[in-house]
Amino acid sequence: MGRDAETEKDEMKTHTWNETFEECLVTYTQEVDGRFIVVEHVPARVCRETGEQLFSPDTVSRLQAIIRSRLKPARVIETPVYEFAAQAA
Repeated sequence: MGRDAETEKDEMKTHTWNETFEECLVTYTQEVDGRFIVVEHVPARVCRETGEQLFSPDTVSRLQAIIRSRLKPARVIETPVYEFAAQAA
Protein backbone atom coordinates (compact mmCIF):
# COMPACT_ATOMS: atom_id res chain seq x y z
CA MET A 1 0.00 0.00 0.00
CA GLY A 2 1.48 3.35 -1.05
CA ARG A 3 1.88 6.39 1.14
CA ASP A 4 0.27 9.65 0.24
CA ALA A 5 2.28 12.71 -0.83
CA GLU A 6 1.55 14.63 2.39
CA THR A 7 2.98 11.83 4.55
CA GLU A 8 6.15 11.69 2.43
CA LYS A 9 6.44 15.49 2.52
CA ASP A 10 6.20 15.50 6.33
CA GLU A 11 8.85 12.77 6.57
CA MET A 12 11.18 14.78 4.30
CA LYS A 13 10.93 17.74 6.72
CA THR A 14 11.96 15.67 9.74
CA HIS A 15 14.45 13.25 8.17
CA THR A 16 18.14 14.02 8.47
CA TRP A 17 19.97 12.98 5.31
CA ASN A 18 23.45 11.57 5.64
CA GLU A 19 24.49 11.51 1.99
CA THR A 20 27.68 9.73 1.07
CA PHE A 21 29.00 10.28 -2.43
CA GLU A 22 31.51 8.09 -4.23
CA GLU A 23 33.27 8.41 -7.56
CA CYS A 24 31.84 6.00 -10.13
CA LEU A 25 31.53 5.45 -13.85
CA VAL A 26 27.88 5.59 -14.93
CA THR A 27 25.82 5.28 -18.09
CA TYR A 28 24.28 8.61 -19.12
CA THR A 29 21.12 8.68 -21.24
CA GLN A 30 19.35 11.55 -22.93
CA GLU A 31 16.48 11.77 -25.41
CA VAL A 32 17.27 13.90 -28.46
CA ASP A 33 14.74 14.36 -31.27
CA GLY A 34 12.82 11.25 -30.18
CA ARG A 35 15.93 9.05 -30.07
CA PHE A 36 17.85 7.94 -27.01
CA ILE A 37 21.54 8.68 -26.78
CA VAL A 38 23.55 6.46 -24.43
CA VAL A 39 27.04 7.42 -23.27
CA GLU A 40 28.87 4.78 -21.25
CA HIS A 41 31.67 5.07 -18.69
CA VAL A 42 30.91 8.65 -17.65
CA PRO A 43 32.61 9.83 -14.42
CA ALA A 44 30.14 10.97 -11.76
CA ARG A 45 29.77 11.39 -8.04
CA VAL A 46 26.95 9.04 -6.99
CA CYS A 47 25.07 9.21 -3.69
CA ARG A 48 25.03 5.78 -2.00
CA GLU A 49 21.71 6.50 -0.28
CA THR A 50 19.68 8.03 -3.12
CA GLY A 51 21.50 7.13 -6.34
CA GLU A 52 21.65 10.80 -7.31
CA GLN A 53 24.35 11.43 -9.92
CA LEU A 54 26.41 14.64 -9.96
CA PHE A 55 28.56 15.59 -12.95
CA SER A 56 31.40 18.10 -13.04
CA PRO A 57 31.06 21.07 -15.41
CA ASP A 58 33.83 19.61 -17.61
CA THR A 59 31.98 16.30 -17.84
CA VAL A 60 28.73 18.06 -18.79
CA SER A 61 30.58 19.99 -21.53
CA ARG A 62 32.06 16.76 -22.90
CA LEU A 63 28.66 15.03 -22.83
CA GLN A 64 27.11 17.92 -24.76
CA ALA A 65 29.94 17.83 -27.32
CA ILE A 66 29.54 14.06 -27.79
CA ILE A 67 25.80 14.38 -28.31
CA ARG A 68 26.12 17.33 -30.71
CA SER A 69 28.90 15.69 -32.73
CA ARG A 70 26.66 12.99 -34.22
CA LEU A 71 29.78 10.86 -34.76
CA LYS A 72 29.40 7.18 -35.49
CA PRO A 73 28.59 5.45 -32.17
CA ALA A 74 30.75 2.68 -30.72
CA ARG A 75 27.73 0.37 -31.00
CA VAL A 76 23.96 0.50 -31.45
CA ILE A 77 21.43 -1.18 -29.14
CA GLU A 78 17.76 -2.02 -29.62
CA THR A 79 15.44 -0.85 -26.83
CA PRO A 80 11.86 -1.99 -26.21
CA VAL A 81 9.35 0.78 -25.46
CA TYR A 82 6.25 0.25 -23.36
CA GLU A 83 3.25 2.55 -22.89
CA PHE A 84 2.50 2.96 -19.17
CA ALA A 85 -1.08 4.18 -19.71
CA ALA A 86 -1.97 1.09 -21.78
CA GLN A 87 -1.06 -1.36 -18.99
CA ALA A 88 -3.86 -2.68 -16.79
CA ALA A 89 -3.44 -1.96 -13.10
